[in-house]
Amino acid sequence: MWALLVLIGAASVSAHLQDLSFDGQKVFRVIPQNDEQVEILNFLASIMEVDFWQPDSVTLVRPEMQVDFRVEAEKSFKVEDLLKESGMEYQVLIDNLQAALDAQFDSQARTASHSYVKYNNWDTIAAWTADIAAQNPDLVSRSVIGETYEGRPMYLLKMGKSGANKKAIFMDCGFHAREWISPAFCQWFVKEAVETYGKDTAMTTLLDKLDFYVLPVLNIDGYVYTWTKDRMWRKTRSKNAGSICVGTDPNRNFDAGWCTVGASKYACDATYCGSAPESEKETKALADFIREHLSTIKAYLTIHSYSQLLLFPYSYTYKLPSNYQELNSIARAASKELASLYSTEYTYGPAATTIYLAAGGSDDWAYDQGIKYSFTFELRDTGRYGFLLPESQIKPTCEETLLAVKYIANYVLEHLY
Repeated sequence: MWALLVLIGAASVSAHLQDLSFDGQKVFRVIPQNDEQVEILNFLASIMEVDFWQPDSVTLVRPEMQVDFRVEAEKSFKVEDLLKESGMEYQVLIDNLQAALDAQFDSQARTASHSYVKYNNWDTIAAWTADIAAQNPDLVSRSVIGETYEGRPMYLLKMGKSGANKKAIFMDCGFHAREWISPAFCQWFVKEAVETYGKDTAMTTLLDKLDFYVLPVLNIDGYVYTWTKDRMWRKTRSKNAGSICVGTDPNRNFDAGWCTVGASKYACDATYCGSAPESEKETKALADFIREHLSTIKAYLTIHSYSQLLLFPYSYTYKLPSNYQELNSIARAASKELASLYSTEYTYGPAATTIYLAAGGSDDWAYDQGIKYSFTFELRDTGRYGFLLPESQIKPTCEETLLAVKYIANYVLEHLY
């Protein structure tokens, strides 16, 4: 078997020099049963490029964990041989990644303009932020909280009826560039707020009594890159001193157990923690804004994909948050609300035990700043499409997620502190 592994590793460097085609690339799901099988995956990752989808790094793989990963076309048969030979349970989740990528765009709304039921590129989203604020001046205002590494303005929408001493909920989307369903949800949330204000009592009450800060895309440079160069890109696009590898994982870049566990100090890795906490202009802008508004922000929601999870602190330690019981019961009830529409099942709990240890996350950081209602959503699905969720699932995904977000927001409103 080891001879086979060495053979696989021999030719894996040249594939990154073109605008990537994913033709023939496969996504595998394996469940290593023991330490030896975990070791085989580690070795595989050391000799060739393996893109881990779930968990997001080979270092996080444990026995009996479901592991999804992508491999290059010319390696996939050898990888399959290896999995068979090692006796590891596996299935091919996506047989041809390029086909899955093309199949994402199955929305009937094939318009060049903005649509809530298709994936919109950054220019379209940026224009939409201006339009939605202009069309709803009494409910929405737009500001710029910073700019990205490549100089793009980071637009923030503030939603709510103007009033004195209002508390707020902060929500962001698009931390990881390839998680396209995430920005789609932030846009959907804004649409629902403006369209149902004055019609839906729950939404009207929320906007009368709370403000919502919505950051539609945090990692804008990375998002643009997924549209123009590499659909599977995850990190930011900043240059790293002393390395040819680009980008930092923004969700490992916060000062919450920074770079201690589940994050990499190696700039080429997908979970690179950056040169220091808040080394990325994008994470610094977010952290600065939240620090400036700490007296009013009472909840923090960050939207990711995929796996259908509703997580709360901590990620960087197994220690439970002081209001664990409360957070757990909110997550349980919100998951139940979400499931009430399409029976989509979510798993909930503290991130470290529910999925794995990972330091430097924005939710842990916000919680440690004193924002006691801090949640991470991992939206649909559980791996059939992974990061390539078809546009036909945007509407149901957003509809069900909205129920959970409204539940949490309403709870926060009733338990202001």
